Amino acid sequence: MTAMRKKVSILGAGNVGASIAQLIARDGIADIVLYDIAEGLPQGKALDLAEACPLWNSSVSVKGTNSYDDIAHSDILVVTAGFPRKPGMSRDDLLQANADVVRHVVGEASKKSRHAFIIVVTNPMDVMAQLAWKISGFDHQKVLGMGGVLDSTRFRTFVSLELGVSAVDVEALVMGGHGDQMVPMPRFTTVKGVPITKMLSPAKITSIIERTRTGGAEIVSLLKAGSAYYAPAAATYQMIRAIVFDERRILPCAAYLTGQYGVRHIYVGVPVVLGKDGIEQVIELELNEQEKKDFDKSLSAVTALLEKIAI
Repeated sequence: MTAMRKKVSILGAGNVGASIAQLIARDGIADIVLYDIAEGLPQGKALDLAEACPLWNSSVSVKGTNSYDDIAHSDILVVTAGFPRKPGMSRDDLLQANADVVRHVVGEASKKSRHAFIIVVTNPMDVMAQLAWKISGFDHQKVLGMGGVLDSTRFRTFVSLELGVSAVDVEALVMGGHGDQMVPMPRFTTVKGVPITKMLSPAKITSIIERTRTGGAEIVSLLKAGSAYYAPAAATYQMIRAIVFDERRILPCAAYLTGQYGVRHIYVGVPVVLGKDGIEQVIELELNEQEKKDFDKSLSAVTALLEKIAI
C-alpha cells in the first residue's frame, strides 16, 4: 500500500502563494489547496496550475477555494495572506492590518487542521509567527516563520555577484528578525568552506550586508507595485520540502526560543534543524561581542512590534 500524499494548504493566493503552489505542483510533492477570500482568484490560478501538471509529469491535485472546509486535514498550512509592501513602507508599517488578517486566517485554518505545521510568510514575519502560534495553540516546534532562508539567499546572491562565483557555492547565514535590523553573519558565511572575511574587504562586506538588509525594499522600489515573490516562494518551498521529506536541513527560520541565545518566549531568526517533526533543534552558535549586540538590537525591534499588538 502506498503512503498517502501530503496536503499543503496555502492561505492567500497572491503572487507569493501562487508561486509556492507552482513549485509544489511542478515537483509533485503534495496535493495543494489554494485559499483566498477573493472569489474566482484561487479557483482560476488552481485550474491554470492543474492544466500545467501533465506537462510537468505531476500527478498532484490542485484545488482553489474560498472555503476553509477544503483545507481540513492539511499536513502543512502556509500563511501568505495579508497586504504586500508598497514603496516607502517598512515591513513594520504592515503590522496592524496584517495582524487582523493572520488572526482570522490562522484561527479558522487551525481549527480544520489540528495536526498541521504552520509556516508563516506574512510580514512582519517574526511577529506574525508568534501571533500564529498563539492563535493556533499548536506546539511551538510546529509553527515557524520564513525569513532567514530568504535573507540568506539574498546574502548569498550578493556575495556571489561581488566575487564572480556561483551562488550555489556560497553558504550564508542571516539571524535575527526579518526586518531592517536583521543580522547577516559574515563569520559564518563561506565560499566552498572559505569564510568571506578572508576574501572580501571589511568595507565591501559592510556594503553587502546593507544591501541584504534592504533587499526586499530594493525590489519593492523597482516594481513600484507589489513586492518580491519568486525568492520568498522558493525559500518557503525549501522549508516545505525539509518537513515533507524529513530532510533535517539546517536552515535559518523564525523559531520560538526557550532559553537559547539567552532569549525566552519570542520568535526570532536562528539556525534550526528542520525535519518531519518541525523544528527539531535550535542550533546555538558562539556569538562574538558585535554579533551578540546586533542580535539583541534586532530582538528589541521584534519585541517592540509584539508590544504594539499586545501579544
